[in-house]
Amino acid sequence: MTGEKNDILAVIPTYNNEKTLARVIADVRRYCTDVLVVNDGSTDATAQILARTEVASVSYAPNRGKGYAIRRALRYAGEHGYRYMLTIDSDGQHFASDIPEFVREAAKTPDALLVGARNLHSDNMPGKNTFANKFSNFWFRIETGIRMEDTQSGFRLYPVQRMKGMKFITRRYEFEVEVLVRAAWRGIAVRNIPVNVFYPEKSERVSHFRPGKDFTRISILNTFLVLGALLFYYPWRFLRSLTKENIRRFIADNVTRSRDSNPRLAASIGLGIFFGIAPLWGYQMIAAGVTAHFTRLNKAVAIISSNISIPPMIPFILYGSYWTGAQVLQRDMPLALSDITLERVAADMFQYIVGSFTMAAVCAIAATAIGYALLVSCKRTPRHE
Repeated sequence: MTGEKNDILAVIPTYNNEKTLARVIADVRRYCTDVLVVNDGSTDATAQILARTEVASVSYAPNRGKGYAIRRALRYAGEHGYRYMLTIDSDGQHFASDIPEFVREAAKTPDALLVGARNLHSDNMPGKNTFANKFSNFWFRIETGIRMEDTQSGFRLYPVQRMKGMKFITRRYEFEVEVLVRAAWRGIAVRNIPVNVFYPEKSERVSHFRPGKDFTRISILNTFLVLGALLFYYPWRFLRSLTKENIRRFIADNVTRSRDSNPRLAASIGLGIFFGIAPLWGYQMIAAGVTAHFTRLNKAVAIISSNISIPPMIPFILYGSYWTGAQVLQRDMPLALSDITLERVAADMFQYIVGSFTMAAVCAIAATAIGYALLVSCKRTPRHE
């Protein structure tokens, strides 16, 4: 089973893999009609190998990283009208015989981003690869809510047309994390499919991964992605989920038929409001959920309530916090909301923090009281049917 022309473009990004490149190209051509090799600034015999083959290639110098190579290939695939782009590493660790599995899975779940899941428990799997993959899997789940077995594999099928217009900030190994997260945020299905993998003996392996620099880059990227997820992606996904049926189900499960008492539910609302306003940008939902867990309040209600900090509300929360801080510290306060800027808040951070916590506490108490009054007025009792 092969990928048809103008359907799948097989891409082989390579950097100084002269010993295995020719074999990988030959193996891939058995399954894909169209093959592109991206020569990422190789200084070995890669250019001579490409000159002897009949596959398309893109070459540049100096080396710019695997992420840059894949981005160039995505642009090439889009410009030439391909629907999918399959990437396979040039070091020989992947088996081209698994390509039909990607094709079959793409037929079942069109326009999904498929990632080959390797057997991470094989005897010859490098220890640093196993750790890096677990590390990446953990943060990917935090950033998207999706559980995956392998987020580091370079054996992938990208839905080119669905990814048009996506912007990326990374160029090296961390790109393979960024592209998965951004695809999931766009609503593209991201899935694993099992693939085989071969790792030669340690003395024969060629790896361009630099643990110190690359782990640092990946860690910095994950910091920004987590903030983006908590500030924008999860609130956006929450707003999209607000259908009548979902709202009715949530109220039934967590309010009308909840085993929690009215005071406990009201306190859960107040707790969520407190952390939603408190100056813990990016971590409000985590703080609300963890605190609710340890105080035995309703975690779902607390987390939902903390979403008061959705983007449209942020200017009002900032203004209210800054104004409250001015009253507590007896300072002058500009009257117009437009006069409040991030630069001004940063220049008077103490006033903002004092005001934010004060406003959070006042609003939490008010929300608790109002919530309790509403629950009582509805004549709700625990286990109410």
